[in-house]
Amino acid sequence: MKVFEHNDPDSLSPRSHPWIDGESDPTHRYFDFRTKPERIRSSIEDMQEWSAYPAAETFYQLLEWLNGSESVFESNDCAFSGAIANTSAQFSKRLQCSGRLMILYRDLALNTSPEQIHWLTNAAAHALRRTDPEFEWGAIGATIMPVRFTTLPGPPELQRGQQLLLSFWAWGEDELEVMTNLDRTFRNVTVALQGLSDEIRHSSPATTSDD
Repeated sequence: MKVFEHNDPDSLSPRSHPWIDGESDPTHRYFDFRTKPERIRSSIEDMQEWSAYPAAETFYQLLEWLNGSESVFESNDCAFSGAIANTSAQFSKRLQCSGRLMILYRDLALNTSPEQIHWLTNAAAHALRRTDPEFEWGAIGATIMPVRFTTLPGPPELQRGQQLLLSFWAWGEDELEVMTNLDRTFRNVTVALQGLSDEIRHSSPATTSDD
């Protein structure tokens, strides 16, 4: 599976955690999936119309794990666009789909450390590259996003931090193949992040550094 540093056009726009409403649709509202896991399946409108495909269930299960008690991470934002005409000359398939998944440390203070975020980004990319390396029709782009963590104590400058944006794509000749390859992509992301979470949970703080 292809993994690369992604220059997202929105990556320079500061975000807040928790966010108030969606930039593209003000009817979208923030839900704390850690305390309201039932909202994962009921509030993610982008994926609901694709629920006939296994990829939707795999994505829900990924979010439920990310925000569950066994994960050191959480996620507060995601998006998905269904199968459309392929716009990438690098992939010789007729259709593609794409989306995003935000990842942050559950211990919010860690997200204010550039060293911790860069370690997470590099470690996630390495874990994803070694997961299912023969897979050609899915890709992940990693982007570091600026965030203000408004629930942390202190003045605004102490609330400034970052989180990891994982953009994802899958390709296929028809809708079924696109969604099948998306399911495989989500399964690979799940394996990589679960392994990374276990590594963090069982390591000393010094392990999650650039040293």
